[in-house]
Amino acid sequence: MTNVPFTRARAARTLAASAAALAAFSLVAPAISAQDRREVPRETIDRWLVELSNKGRWGANDERGTLNLITPQVTAQAASLVRKGISVSLSHDYVKQAGPGVTSPFEHEMRISESPFVSDRYSVVYHGGIHSHMDALCHNSYEGRLYNGFVRDEVVNQEGCARLGITNAKQGIVTRGVLIDMPRLRGVARLDPGTPIYVDDIEAWEARTGIRIRSGDVLFFRTGRWSRPDAGGASSGPHVSIAPWLRARGVAMIGSDFANEVRPTGVEGIGLPVHLLTLVTMGMPIFDNLDLERLAEVAAAEGRWEFMLVAAPLAVGGGTGSPLNPLAIF
Repeated sequence: MTNVPFTRARAARTLAASAAALAAFSLVAPAISAQDRREVPRETIDRWLVELSNKGRWGANDERGTLNLITPQVTAQAASLVRKGISVSLSHDYVKQAGPGVTSPFEHEMRISESPFVSDRYSVVYHGGIHSHMDALCHNSYEGRLYNGFVRDEVVNQEGCARLGITNAKQGIVTRGVLIDMPRLRGVARLDPGTPIYVDDIEAWEARTGIRIRSGDVLFFRTGRWSRPDAGGASSGPHVSIAPWLRARGVAMIGSDFANEVRPTGVEGIGLPVHLLTLVTMGMPIFDNLDLERLAEVAAAEGRWEFMLVAAPLAVGGGTGSPLNPLAIF
């Protein structure tokens, strides 16, 4: 490596880095500039659809997308994070009663007879904004195409998804999970509805915790949603501008306590741009509507924001996703 002389500019950078390190221990995140709050124009999204695409990266027939980044070595490293054996569920209890924001409650039918056994029947429409679930790559398409160039009309029908279905994750997701606790970073109980999470926020969290997000990680964005389940149609969450950063860092999946989108999105003509750039463009499955409150409590008590993640969807052939109960193990 070429030696760099200790110039005035280098000294200034060193002082700035030291100041940033001290600021990392503050409860308040660095201010976000007005420029960072600009809406991402449609033409930028159109460019990212090409620039961020993982089409062909793991072969023309690949159906796992960024789950390929979770290598055996990554999984083995994640296992080394288990030190105390503390297990924390990341699933919200399924909501069985209709109410604000609950248009499709979980149906639980008890079956009691003269038999000594008691049984029941479950039925759920899990996609949407209330039930904890994982999206498979066939869940979303753009202009008739799914991830890796598969034609939606050729592989999706009333029988299910012939390609890119949820059983591509049947063997489970075991990797390092990283909690990004935005309310804790900002010193609030919860983010207000409509609050975006930017790259600057993620990197401020890295600086505070000393964690460097790396290839194969699953990121969990806590907004504090479950302390206020009815957000009035608006949601806080990742801003679409984080997409290039996710690809550059090699993030395998993202999840949040809402639907991984800040709403309103501000992107013309695309209702869920984060879902588009993850599921369709990068081939990145996502977790929606998780409950990260207990995780935040345990992580704070342990002083650790990384853990082994274990998640396994239901093995439903052709499924567009799955309810599930992911676990964080410390």
